[in-house]
Amino acid sequence: MAAFSDIPQIQFEGPDSDNPLAFRYYNPDEMIEGKSMKDHLRFSVVYWHTFRANGSDPFGAPTLNRPWEDGTDSVENAQNRVRVAFEFMEKLQAPFYAFHDRDIAPEGDSMAESHDNLDKIADVLEEEQKRTGIKLLWGTANMFSNPRFMHGAATSCNADVFAFAAGQVKKAMEVTLRLGGENYVFWGGREGYMNLYNTDMKREMDHLGQFLNMAVAYADEIGFKGTFLIEPKPKEPTKHQYDSDAAACINFLRAYGLMDRFKLNIETNHATLAGHTMMHELDYAGAQDCLGSIDANTGDLLLGWDTDQFPTDIYLTTQCMMAILKHGGLGDGGVNFDAKVRRESIDPIDLFHAHIGGMDAFARGLKIAAAIRAEGGLQQFVDERYSSWDTGIGAQIESGKHDFNSLSTYMLDKGEADPNTSGRQEMLENHINRFI
Repeated sequence: MAAFSDIPQIQFEGPDSDNPLAFRYYNPDEMIEGKSMKDHLRFSVVYWHTFRANGSDPFGAPTLNRPWEDGTDSVENAQNRVRVAFEFMEKLQAPFYAFHDRDIAPEGDSMAESHDNLDKIADVLEEEQKRTGIKLLWGTANMFSNPRFMHGAATSCNADVFAFAAGQVKKAMEVTLRLGGENYVFWGGREGYMNLYNTDMKREMDHLGQFLNMAVAYADEIGFKGTFLIEPKPKEPTKHQYDSDAAACINFLRAYGLMDRFKLNIETNHATLAGHTMMHELDYAGAQDCLGSIDANTGDLLLGWDTDQFPTDIYLTTQCMMAILKHGGLGDGGVNFDAKVRRESIDPIDLFHAHIGGMDAFARGLKIAAAIRAEGGLQQFVDERYSSWDTGIGAQIESGKHDFNSLSTYMLDKGEADPNTSGRQEMLENHINRFI
C-alpha cells in the first residue's frame, strides 16, 4: 500500500497560490541564465534524516509518526522503506537522492553479512531508479555510528579499524558505481581528536591522506569516474575535526596530492559552526576550483550545534546562489537537503512541507541572484573598487613585472599611498534589499 496515497504530486502554482502542497517559486522548467531551474539546483533528498530519523534526541524518545516502519531493522523492512522513499521523491519531483550505506541497509554481524544486506537493498534501489528516473547524487559510508569508530576510521589509532573502514568504503563505492552515483562523499564524522595529549596528529593526517589515495586508486580500478567530495565540518562529535572548513580541506588535499580528484561538499550549518558564512565557504571553494556540491540546511544561531534545519531564509539562499552562479554552478553536484523536520513535526506530511519550503527558498534565491547579476550594479562597484589593479602599477604587479626593490623605488618616488575611497557597505546592503 502506498504510504502517501492522499498526497498528490507537488506542482508549481506560482507566488499567489495558497496551497501548502504546491511550489510557489520552484518551476523546474523555468530558464535562468540559459539553464532550467531543475538543472541549476539539482535537488536531492537525503535518505538518513528523511527516512531514518525518528525524532529521538539525547533527552527524549522517538516522536515521529512513520506508519511504514515495522519496528525492526530487518532487510525486509529496509526494502519496503526504499519503495516509500521513492514514492515520496517522485511526488516531490526531486531528481536526486543521497545515502550512507547504513541508512539504506542494516549492518550485519560481520562485514560479509553487511555487504550482502547492502546488495539486497541495492537491488530494490536499482529497480526504483529505473521506474522513476530518479538518480543517485552521491553515496557514502557511515564510519561514525558503530562503536568500532570511537577513535576515528581512517585516523583511528587501531590499524584493524583502518582496514575495516577500507573494506566498508570499497563496498560503498561499488554500490555507488552500480547505481550510477555521480559523486562519492567523505564526511569524516570522527576523523579528529578530543584531546591532543593522546593524539599523534601528523600520523593520523598521514593515514587519512593514504586512505583517500587508496580510494582514488580503487576508483580507477573499477572505473568509477564520479567526483570525490570532502564535506568540511569543524567539530561535533569531536572537539576538532581535520576537515574543519573549506580552507583546511583544500590545504589537506594539496598536501596529499588529491586536488585533481576531489572537490568539496559544503554545508551551511557546518560553515556557521566554523565561524564562517555559507557565502564565504562557497566563494573560497569556488576561487580554488573546489566547489562540488552543497548540503542545504541552516542552523539556529542561538544554538552551538548542528541543528540541520530546512532553509527558509531568502537572504541565505540568495547569497548561496550568488556564489554558485559566480563560480559557474555545481556541475555534477547538487542542492542536497541534509536537513530534518523538527522533533515536534511528527506527521509524514511535514516531510513535504519541509522540502517544499526549502526548494522554494532556493528557487527564489536563484531568481534573485540572477536578477542581481543581470542588473550589474554590484559587480560594477566591485570592478571599480579594484580598478587600480587593471592598469599601471597594479597591472604590472599582477603580471609579475615587479619585486620589492622596484616597488620600493616606485613609492619613494610617489611619496604616499592614498586608499581614501569608501567601501560603501551600507549602500550595497541597501542595494541587495531592493531585489529581496
